[in-house]
Amino acid sequence: MNSLLSAPVAQTLDRLHRDAAAADQAYIAAIMASMAATGTTLEQEAARLMLEERRDYRATYSDLADNFLAVSPTFGRFLYMLARARRATRIVEFGTSMGVSTIYLAAALRDNGGGRLIGSELEPAKAARARANLQAAGLGDLVDVRAGDALRTLGDVGGPVDLVLLDGAWSLYLPVLRLVEPHLAPGAAILGENAFDQAYLDHVRNPANGYLSQPLPVDEGRGNEFTVRTG
Repeated sequence: MNSLLSAPVAQTLDRLHRDAAAADQAYIAAIMASMAATGTTLEQEAARLMLEERRDYRATYSDLADNFLAVSPTFGRFLYMLARARRATRIVEFGTSMGVSTIYLAAALRDNGGGRLIGSELEPAKAARARANLQAAGLGDLVDVRAGDALRTLGDVGGPVDLVLLDGAWSLYLPVLRLVEPHLAPGAAILGENAFDQAYLDHVRNPANGYLSQPLPVDEGRGNEFTVRTG
């Protein structure tokens, strides 16, 4: 069974990927132009953006309230495949945005026989749109999208967590992971999209912290990190 092929899911994802490309085109072009003008690398540009985040991540993401900043179809399919392989029944997502990645993960939960995805989105309007998109895909019953700061909304995830997707404010990856850490099931998978924060990478790449981690060669160049809970 592959719910990604069902009409409600496939049609909703097709629409959202088109909408995301249109909504984010100007933002991505501005970043590329800035890099070209200054001669900076992606890592240097990420460091600059993360510095802005650290000053006030709420303001940073308020300014991006109309942007999707969504995963690609390739990465979305990988999320689905990983959740299926892990036989996940409880997933935590930091940075739900409009719900694109959420749909891929919720489809996997459906095909695994059910479960719960707990998502957190800072912007209430985005959280509302994500819920509507999940309903359109026929997956709303599997997902709890919580609006607000993840450091508060993810304090209670309701049980052992099989998979975590970190795709929100980059500077919060480590604090959010530490918040969820006590609930990670043995062998839990953690995906850090755009994992440019060195403190986060140092934590998950240190075996003493109970992880095995390495860069993920899916959508290469975006700083994706794949981590497994071994401790």
